[in-house]
Amino acid sequence: MLLRLSLLFLLMWVVPARADYLAELKQQARQRALATDPMWLNLLHYKRQPVTGAWRSLADDPVFFNAPQGNVDPQAELDATLAAFFSGIEESDKVQNPQCRFVARFRWLQQQLAFDPQRLPQLPCQRYEAWRAAMNPAGLTLVFPSAYLNSPASMYGHTMFRVDAAGQNDSNRLLAYTISYAAVGNSDEGFMFALKGLAGLYPGAFASMPYYLKVAEYNDIENRDVWEYELNLTQPEVERVLQHVWELGPIRFDYYFFDENCAYHLLSLLDVARPSLALTDRFVWYAIPSDTVRAVAETPGLLKRVSYRASNASRIEQRAARLSGQELQLAQQLAIGAASPDAAAPLPPEQRAEVLELADLYLTYLIPREGLTEAEALPRSRKLLLARSQAPAVAIPEVAAPAVRPDQGHFSGRVHVAMGSDDRRAIGELRLRPAYHDLLDPEPGFNRGAQLQFFDLALRQVEGRGLRLQSFTPVDIQSLVPRNSLLGGKSWRVQFGLNQYRGLLQQDEHMVAQVSGGPGLAWDWQSRCMSYAFVDTRLLAGHSLDQGYAAGMGGTVGSLLDVTPAWRVQLQGGSMRFFAGDVQTASRIELNQRWQWQRNQSLRLEANWRSDAHGERMGILAGWSGYF
Repeated sequence: MLLRLSLLFLLMWVVPARADYLAELKQQARQRALATDPMWLNLLHYKRQPVTGAWRSLADDPVFFNAPQGNVDPQAELDATLAAFFSGIEESDKVQNPQCRFVARFRWLQQQLAFDPQRLPQLPCQRYEAWRAAMNPAGLTLVFPSAYLNSPASMYGHTMFRVDAAGQNDSNRLLAYTISYAAVGNSDEGFMFALKGLAGLYPGAFASMPYYLKVAEYNDIENRDVWEYELNLTQPEVERVLQHVWELGPIRFDYYFFDENCAYHLLSLLDVARPSLALTDRFVWYAIPSDTVRAVAETPGLLKRVSYRASNASRIEQRAARLSGQELQLAQQLAIGAASPDAAAPLPPEQRAEVLELADLYLTYLIPREGLTEAEALPRSRKLLLARSQAPAVAIPEVAAPAVRPDQGHFSGRVHVAMGSDDRRAIGELRLRPAYHDLLDPEPGFNRGAQLQFFDLALRQVEGRGLRLQSFTPVDIQSLVPRNSLLGGKSWRVQFGLNQYRGLLQQDEHMVAQVSGGPGLAWDWQSRCMSYAFVDTRLLAGHSLDQGYAAGMGGTVGSLLDVTPAWRVQLQGGSMRFFAGDVQTASRIELNQRWQWQRNQSLRLEANWRSDAHGERMGILAGWSGYF
């Protein structure tokens, strides 16, 4: 009985005391305006709404907030968070105390308000500390795998953080952990994945996994070069990022392909590390990974060093360039098991070593593509390595990093102003493209042979006809992958949008909807010239067409020649036979040139000849391109 009375008395004293101290903390927080402090806003991912100017968090999971209106009210969320810290919930395998669940918020508010440990004891966070100990954080590196057109989720590239551990060096760097944000969906859905990503129909989440698994995925399976940007952060800043990632672990964000994507949310972590960076404020409408990497690299004092990790394909190409045609053929036969390592014995020792090394490297390249099992690949690899160990050591230089990094290429947005004539009428044209790169744009910093354009808009002023929409192309993708004796590349392209077109029944052009695309082949001639050929299918729809549509097939051949590093010439021609609906044959020959005189400025000269059922026409345009 006495014990119960004592406990009751203690409870009657403690509860009011906690309420009094909570009221004091809330008052102090208001006096210091902590609810509008950049750190608090970053921890809760608040952003001003473009029209109303009201605060709203980008987090879409109610579990992230302590107040019912916490997603739109920073002050209410701050008050509710302080109250939650007084919770007596004990940590278990399934439940965390709010001090541990929101560890970054607790420790920042603890610094700002100097919590009295007698009145608000700090509780142990064993689960967080165990996770942190596994990371052993001492630094952060921003990792940028280059663009990969065969995956809608990585067309622009991808970014993630590598958590560099204390005592880490080049020999054990692959054992570090990564932090990434991605859509929780099936990227194998292809184009539907991109469409759902545009509409925010996928949830996004943060995840962590060993770096060697990501390198295997990017370098070896997808053959993407990887750039590593080591950041100059203090230890407290690194710790704050880890604390915040712990808070974000189970939280859902709606994933948007263009703005709230992997690159944007990684910048939000850097804003938590150092609020003065305000990196996310630079990307209001869209965030392209290479642009976010550029923002980081060009921030004074933020970048420590940059490293390059060549893909498996890049290493194969570098080593293949050192061998003769017969030696390449032998390396290929060794890799596929069509020849025994003894077949390399007659070669001079150095050539034998290089052939065997290339064969084993090529076997690694083939494993994911040919679906080789371990039982098939491992014995073959062991034989190659055994034969290689009996050959002399050969110093093969590492693959040299490209002279221009992805963050040093031209900016992704482009405005183009041009004047000229078309079908004997003077024209002026204004083009606006938010993203990203076409085959005539300056190539340094971008994948060779890759074209990826979104929402390309062209307005044209035609003599005697006024201003009109010339074209609007939401998606325009071309992937030119040169073929060689080892890496058999497959090229393809797809495009859809609105375009001016002269149908069979009309003398003038009218707007039609169109979708086109097809497979192709490409060949690289000593890196200065690339030739290509496509088999195209095209479908048009519009009221100006006979029967309202046109369906056709045809082909295109062309070449890209770099006369100088600044001067590129493109010559291409093609013909399309529309066999249904608006039946006619349309042919086109183009000669396009680009001259770059600054990183983000270039000139273009475009000439074309066109033929259809109404006869022949010619056009020429000269213009200036500025990148932003």
